[in-house]
Amino acid sequence: MSGAIKVWIVDDDESIRWVLEKALQRDGMLVQSFPGAAELLDALAEDVPDVLICDIRMPGVNGLELMERVHGTHPELPVIIVTAHSDLDAAVAAFKGGAFEYLPKPFDVDSVASLVQRAAAKRMVVQDTGPLADRPAIIGAAPAMQDVFRAIGRLAASQITVLITGESGTGKELIARALHTNSPRASKPFIAINTAAIPKDLLESEFFGHERGAFTGAQMQRKGRFEQADGGTLFLDEIGDMPADLQTRLLRVLQDGQFYRVGGVAPVKVDVRIVAATHQNLEKAVQEGRFREDLFHRLNVIRVRIPPLRERKDAADMVRYMLRLEAGENAVQIDEALVQRLARYSWPGNLRQLRNVLCMMLALRESDYLGLEDFDESWLANTRVRAPQPAEAAPRPAPAGDDNVLGSAECDALRRTLEACNWNVSAAAVRLRLSRKTMYRKMHRHGLTRGDGMRQRDFSAGAAADEGEEAFSDNGRLLVR
Repeated sequence: MSGAIKVWIVDDDESIRWVLEKALQRDGMLVQSFPGAAELLDALAEDVPDVLICDIRMPGVNGLELMERVHGTHPELPVIIVTAHSDLDAAVAAFKGGAFEYLPKPFDVDSVASLVQRAAAKRMVVQDTGPLADRPAIIGAAPAMQDVFRAIGRLAASQITVLITGESGTGKELIARALHTNSPRASKPFIAINTAAIPKDLLESEFFGHERGAFTGAQMQRKGRFEQADGGTLFLDEIGDMPADLQTRLLRVLQDGQFYRVGGVAPVKVDVRIVAATHQNLEKAVQEGRFREDLFHRLNVIRVRIPPLRERKDAADMVRYMLRLEAGENAVQIDEALVQRLARYSWPGNLRQLRNVLCMMLALRESDYLGLEDFDESWLANTRVRAPQPAEAAPRPAPAGDDNVLGSAECDALRRTLEACNWNVSAAAVRLRLSRKTMYRKMHRHGLTRGDGMRQRDFSAGAAADEGEEAFSDNGRLLVR
């Protein structure tokens, strides 16, 4: 490109326009700014810039709509989207609409010039601007999360294998679902499997399925997770805990795109995108001989790291957001002093631990207002999430480590409510929004009896409780309806 770079800026905020103009002019660029979409479109009929910088939220036509109109007539024009609302939806929408880059406010003014230079040197390939599919709710204003959002926006449309790393409880499955939901495979299945939670002798059948009579108890043919995910995405959680012999079979599937069911003689071919996740250091596992190096390189094509909550510096925002999420339709207010107290904690269990604590506060609240008096410091220890360990011989698949922790949280919530109600089971059930039968069944599950000789009864009679009145889901996570 010869001559000075011609840059147009569209933003309804005059101060932002002024700052960008001065910064870019200082680098020798020709800058013109507009307060809205109408003025930009009028000017575009007479001339075309090298780069367009556009705010995402403006009165009338917003930045995404404007970008779509501009690309309708000038598909080669690179557009840099600027926004003060740093969320996944904005990032994904910007990249799916064909944006060259997504720039959240506040931004480093000095870095904008280099970004514009890169945009001017490379013309965009226009992507599909169809409607966005439903997405899991992910927020995060922290720069580290903005990097994650950018990665989702860029990688969602591709078929490339992605390895997601991060501590337990950081939301790796949410990121995997976001990659799937915003991809061309969104209408096909998203199948998640936790390789650390399934007994070793069942993993092969779980992955690849089996034929009738393949082993004792195989009374019919069963499709494995690979077949169930055909055309969609297969999420392999805790891939670092996969047994060595299964690593070999997985590597062959990734190479050939086909496999044999257990007991089968005919190959099965599938079209599946692989997204894997782990909390482990896979490089170290390779060095120690616990993980195949060739499989590691197959999975580690693109890596996305999810930062722990203590690094994100946006814990206060997460507290407010997750409280609204868990409270659902119930209008619950939270004291800012409590928000800041929770935000100062290091949260070793990350978002999962934060959610558990908020769920307990919601279950035990006596009003629609949460203050410091509604918070018990002991909950921080009771809800700490351990890193998952391999399950050798579990009777049924379940995330290792979660059952004990969440079961402990449920037991503690039940006991505290019973004590607050002087062990009046009916009153406690009403407070927790449970049926009496469900309450008795859960008391029986946790062995809860009144210490001063409360009359014993057969709690198992509550086994047929109405699931519609459950306040706890089957896996023990506290829900508030």
